[in-house]
Amino acid sequence: MSESQQKARNPVRGLRERWRDESLATVWIRPGDWYHPAVEALVEAVAEGRPVGGPAERLGAARAAVGAGIAETLDDVTVLYTVAALPIPPHVLRAVAVGWVAEHERVPLRVTAHDPATGLPTGEYLAERLRETYGAAQRDGTRVTTTHCLLLLDVGLDDLDTWQRLARSAAIGRTLHQVFGEGHPMAALTDATYAVLCERGRATADMGQALRRVVEHNAEVLGLTAEVRRPTRVWLERLPDTHEAAIMLLTHLSR
Repeated sequence: MSESQQKARNPVRGLRERWRDESLATVWIRPGDWYHPAVEALVEAVAEGRPVGGPAERLGAARAAVGAGIAETLDDVTVLYTVAALPIPPHVLRAVAVGWVAEHERVPLRVTAHDPATGLPTGEYLAERLRETYGAAQRDGTRVTTTHCLLLLDVGLDDLDTWQRLARSAAIGRTLHQVFGEGHPMAALTDATYAVLCERGRATADMGQALRRVVEHNAEVLGLTAEVRRPTRVWLERLPDTHEAAIMLLTHLSR
């Protein structure tokens, strides 16, 4: 019997394998970390039409335990429903997020250069890139205040629950990568404030306007208009004369 025939006779196994293949091809970063017993439980619940809240929460916790970010985790579960040709209920994503947060908060002291909610570097990473920028300017006899600036994004709203903040963070992380790619050092300063180190120029101001438009468009597409400040705040922040003062600026922006 061929592998495809075996999958057809075992719909749970077939769904699990299609999910894995598509996830590894599109969203999942580390193939060796994908399988977990919680995967089996969630596939069985989806395939058999049983309640999925418990299995989804356990899978979220399992993903956090191996260091997967919230965006990667939610994208992975979305793939399951895509290959199953089913709409993904909001309560499933919420259960996954609840499990992920509970496990992440259970072991809070993780040494990482990236914010797990957005996939973006942390403020500490940006501080180091600023140190390099100030050092290069000193060697070249130029001034960072005239060559570079920070582009700031603020999408903050009060009274959001944990799920809403996580969903927003994941969306903003994707949007910043979409607009800036890998060419600009950037960081999540808070769950609502983001910074990008840019060269000064007219193109930077234009990019800021483009960022605002893409953030608001993506919020509409993803159903997150209630989670994103409207209008979105985007502005250019002049860098101070010294690296020490720039670190103080980042600290202030991170509050």
